[in-house]
Amino acid sequence: MPGIVVVGTQWGDEGKGKVIDLLSDDMHMVVRFQGGNNAGHTIVYDGQTLKLHLIPSGILYPHIVPVIGNGVIVNPRVLIEEMDNLASLDVDTDRLRISHNAHLILPYHEALDGLMEERRGGGGLGTTRRGIGPTYADKAARVGLRMQDMADPAGFREKVRAAVEERNRLLACAYDSEPLDAEEIAGAYEGYAKRLRSCLADTSLLVKEALDRGRNVLFEGAQGLMLDLDHGTYPFVTSSNTVAGAACAGAGVGPRDINEVIGVTKAYVTRVGAGPFPTEQDNEIGNAMQEVGREFGTTTGRRRRCGWFDLVILRYAARLNSLSSMAVTKLDVLSGFDRLKVCVAYRCGGEVLEEFPQLSQVFARCEPVYEEMPGWMSDISGARSLEDLPEKARDYLDFISARSGVPISLVSVGPERQQTILLDGGGEPLSQGRFLFQDDLPL
Repeated sequence: MPGIVVVGTQWGDEGKGKVIDLLSDDMHMVVRFQGGNNAGHTIVYDGQTLKLHLIPSGILYPHIVPVIGNGVIVNPRVLIEEMDNLASLDVDTDRLRISHNAHLILPYHEALDGLMEERRGGGGLGTTRRGIGPTYADKAARVGLRMQDMADPAGFREKVRAAVEERNRLLACAYDSEPLDAEEIAGAYEGYAKRLRSCLADTSLLVKEALDRGRNVLFEGAQGLMLDLDHGTYPFVTSSNTVAGAACAGAGVGPRDINEVIGVTKAYVTRVGAGPFPTEQDNEIGNAMQEVGREFGTTTGRRRRCGWFDLVILRYAARLNSLSSMAVTKLDVLSGFDRLKVCVAYRCGGEVLEEFPQLSQVFARCEPVYEEMPGWMSDISGARSLEDLPEKARDYLDFISARSGVPISLVSVGPERQQTILLDGGGEPLSQGRFLFQDDLPL
């Protein structure tokens, strides 16, 4: 199957990095299609900890062409820092390709993001203050600057001057903030342009050519379904579309180029930042999930809110993403619980809802309807096949699959590459890889 999309089915942090790593052996190209440096993976590579916010993790494999698609927004300073970190570990970054049409994050986007979040006070959205929302807003307003604009230094400098002049008025009048220096910004970005010029390409054409030659291409999403701008828990969402359908727009391919969609789902649920979370366990159970699962945001250090598995959300994810199968991660974290709960529906105002409600005010009032299952209370980190799992762990997986209608193709029982059970007919244990994917980064 040449075109495979990997998406998160919850609020992000589901462990997409490990799934992408496992699939990468058979890939020719890994394409990031949305988001910015508010997402990514932390990887232990040859004993060194790497934080990849923008560069697809496929860059760690010499046979893979990593691509940053047009749907991604790029902070070139962050991108170059990542490239330098990789180069220090003898990872070839010359293979990286970046779309001419990817939009740029500029310092005024970051400034506005932080000031807007501060003004919201206790009603904040929980953004990472990296300029994501303001950059996508400029893109939609058709006033954004793109990677290709940096190829014309004189024209780019004029565009930066005009943009900074306008934003400085906003910063001064609306936020009583100090102005930004347009010349300083333009000078820095001209330096970035020289460094990145060789990476720019018509990435849509590159991806299409690879697909037409029968090459395997993996489309890598950031965050998760519930943070999708249109279909998530608005306004507590990110500023781009995180669903599988966005892979087409964000990479520049057609729907018929997608052959398979793998949804990554944690065996429980976590959420970073504000917003409703029906199955949240703000108690000893949630604390145990947090500690055992190491549920802290890699970028911000924020505690991830933890809760029981939510089948309503998984069914919603299956419908919106046309999931072919799902990868269940962090099943091992549940080994310490003698009883497990799974949310099978919501109750709101005396009504039982089996489908995700579209009205935000309804979802905010939803209470979970649980079914309980016995836990297995044993270490499963050494399991390499279904038969190695306790019967109760297999029952838990069967319950999730049967109630969602989505087959399970992979189960992760630990952070290391070989701590994986393949259910798609692979059968053979996975060899020890060089990478240890710790977690995804938060919103």
